[in-house]
Amino acid sequence: MKKIPYHLGIIIDGNRRWARERGLPALEGHRRGFDRVKKIIDWCKNRGIKILTLFVFSTENWKRSKKEVNYLMRLLQKGLNDFKKNIKKINQQGIKIRVIGQKERVPENLRKTINEVEELTKNNNKMVVNFALSYGGRVELVEAIKNIIKKKINPEKITEDIIKENLWTSDVDLVIRTGGEQRISNFLIWQVAYSEFYFCSKYWPDFTENDLDEALQDYARRQRRFGK
Repeated sequence: MKKIPYHLGIIIDGNRRWARERGLPALEGHRRGFDRVKKIIDWCKNRGIKILTLFVFSTENWKRSKKEVNYLMRLLQKGLNDFKKNIKKINQQGIKIRVIGQKERVPENLRKTINEVEELTKNNNKMVVNFALSYGGRVELVEAIKNIIKKKINPEKITEDIIKENLWTSDVDLVIRTGGEQRISNFLIWQVAYSEFYFCSKYWPDFTENDLDEALQDYARRQRRFGK
């Protein structure tokens, strides 16, 4: 493929429905889904994608049961600990790991691990993997406005570029959503203004390397005009 998205965003959806249809607990769906997260990073790295943003837990997800939320936090903790154990390989690959969202809302031990992994990978420059955790596009915009106010920027000098500089990540070329739903669910609402979208009917635990290639091939066939 000649045309690869520089920044790919993925809305991970369908873990619970995947489990329900198989008579399994919802938590097992999340576990299988997290195993898929590890694979998608390698697949995207091998295809030359420079920024990958994974929507793993939204600001709205805090409304779920305490049992489910706690399990998801433990899964994320385990995943980041795995990154720490394999830090030599990650650094050799040049992967920078970042968490975007309301880090102050997550458990203290998870927040500590996030800071450690971000620090260990901060100098890597071949690929950025953003985990959108306790993330919401509207919250991100509110935080950007707060930052602009703190900097005491003259309102007359506030431009789109100024706002972009205060967001957590950059514009997205392609958004993939699994699970059959066709909405963005408060994901990077500024950054997707000119994104291409690809909706996959498969639940996230069933998403394969071939499915990724189909999405990328579909993207490569499109003409992005940006209103021209």
